[in-house]
Amino acid sequence: MSTDSKSTDGLSANPLAAVDANWAWQRYEPTAEAPWDLPRAAHLLRRAGFAPSWNQLEEAVQNGCGPTIDRLLVGDPGSEAFYDQAEISAESLLGSNNPTNLPAWWLNVMLHTPHPLREKMTLFWHGHFATSSAKVTEVRMMRRQHGYLRQHALGRFGPLLSAVSKDPAMLIWLDSTTNHKTHPNENFGREVMELFCLGLGNYTEHDIKEAARAFTGWEVRQGEFRFNSYQHDPGAKTVLGKTGSWTGDDVLGILLEQPATGRFLVRKLFRYFVSDAAEPPESLVEPLAQSLREHDYDMTWLLRTLLASNLFYSPHALRQKIKPPVDLAVGLLRALEGTANTYALADDLRILGQAVFFPPNVKGWDGGTSWINSSTLLARANLVWGLVSDEPKFKTRIHVERLAALGGINDPAQQARRLVELLISFPLPDEVYIQLTAVAGDTGAGDQRLRLARVVQAIATLPEFQLA
Repeated sequence: MSTDSKSTDGLSANPLAAVDANWAWQRYEPTAEAPWDLPRAAHLLRRAGFAPSWNQLEEAVQNGCGPTIDRLLVGDPGSEAFYDQAEISAESLLGSNNPTNLPAWWLNVMLHTPHPLREKMTLFWHGHFATSSAKVTEVRMMRRQHGYLRQHALGRFGPLLSAVSKDPAMLIWLDSTTNHKTHPNENFGREVMELFCLGLGNYTEHDIKEAARAFTGWEVRQGEFRFNSYQHDPGAKTVLGKTGSWTGDDVLGILLEQPATGRFLVRKLFRYFVSDAAEPPESLVEPLAQSLREHDYDMTWLLRTLLASNLFYSPHALRQKIKPPVDLAVGLLRALEGTANTYALADDLRILGQAVFFPPNVKGWDGGTSWINSSTLLARANLVWGLVSDEPKFKTRIHVERLAALGGINDPAQQARRLVELLISFPLPDEVYIQLTAVAGDTGAGDQRLRLARVVQAIATLPEFQLA
């Protein structure tokens, strides 16, 4: 993974600074230098989902880039029926109010969804509008918020912002239930500007105080949002240079009018889908931000633009992201066409730093290099081994030997290469293939299934495996 180097004048040399924006956001067309091949198809499927199976990878290579993106955006046939069934299963978990049920349920949805991009965006919004079951102890409230995130995952940002801002879980999480006209609580006003829309430096403390007055009277009663007009401050307020007797809805509208909101969202989605190795310069951000506002903050438009761009298939994006724990575990299981006990999986992901429904704070997960240290690298390898070695707690069902033998492959060297193609997809140094072949052919280390499980574990310890 590339990192920013230091130039002789002490300033950070951003490798993206010299990238021409017109070229960057033009639609990618395969060339001899940048062909549509297995590595680029895998790159797309991992970023826009979790990881492809071998059949999905072959299908993407055959279909081409454009049709593959089209399918990712709409999902496979049967997606709506799948989610209807997922809703039914979620309802059956709510009665006990056990907070461990929701992470396990959601991981199971991620493992089996026929619409992985929708789920990947739901995960993005879960970090963007970070709300935790540690404080919001009503499971039904957390489940409802999650439903809003998925419902609007690929839609327009405005309706999502409105729905989440009035969501009971969010109101409790940011103490909006105590936001009354005599004592305005500034928590939500601050976070909606700093973390949801504008980013630091694009508002003042006065804006926060005035916005807090606008949001007074937003309450939760019997688990539902309610506007209490008696607790609302109806006076004139000045927010981001605009003066009026603003309500909370008015303030949300003012935020959406700000150019900074488009820039903030583009930067976050760039880091999530394109690269977290270097910060995108203003020259790359501004054209997309302006067009995003012109498209009424349509996330499908933005994702199509990002995923179909020249920049996305260039060295500036290829292998320029560190896999978050959820991507690592869910991606491995999806690639190997396996299942696992998602209660146990959720517990291990918590150890790795990404407990879904329990983000660490209002900012969500930092991502990038924060996922990697000496402890988490060992824990990642141990998790992979637990999943592929039939460790009892995971109750995993994976047939590694069947996948490695697709197409009649039975030679240890070929099997090792097939698993590298599936799990990393980019070529590795010859000495690595020699080592993996030795593991695959070590007849003294158990039967074929166990040997190939050890190959998967060995691949998981490689630096290349940590990159998406």
